[in-house]
Amino acid sequence: MIEIQTYENKEDRYRSLLKQLEALLSAEDDTLANQSNACSLIHFSFEHHWTGIYRVQGEELVLGTFQGPPACTRIAYGKGVCGSAWKEEKTIIVPNVHEFEGHIACSSLSNSEIVVPLKRDDGSIWGVFDIDSTEFDNFDHTDAQYLEQIARFLKP
Repeated sequence: MIEIQTYENKEDRYRSLLKQLEALLSAEDDTLANQSNACSLIHFSFEHHWTGIYRVQGEELVLGTFQGPPACTRIAYGKGVCGSAWKEEKTIIVPNVHEFEGHIACSSLSNSEIVVPLKRDDGSIWGVFDIDSTEFDNFDHTDAQYLEQIARFLKP
């Protein structure tokens, strides 16, 4: 069983999370199980509003495993924060989603968002890792740095 603890700062929480994630996923080789457990661990460690994966299928992102309320099922290439992160092939941090042109509001409770492209070993993008918060300006460079490391655990 994984225990959720209180930490002095975000970086300490991520360091602990990485160790827990390695332990949790190392004994399992099923991709879906590992992606599901990773989303759950991250979601509950930080008490996010929504934490999940969208998978590339053709010219769309299709909803994959997640934690949180129901979400948009399909997102077009280049649309919203998720589609933009896919198109630009880079992590996007949005302090206020209501100010992001073209934001797709799957939940009116979301106020900030971070999206990390998920890459195969050859560099091609197979999906995006999306996290929403009810708090404004909840994500920063520390989140990006650690979530990009965590993304390596989520490979199909």
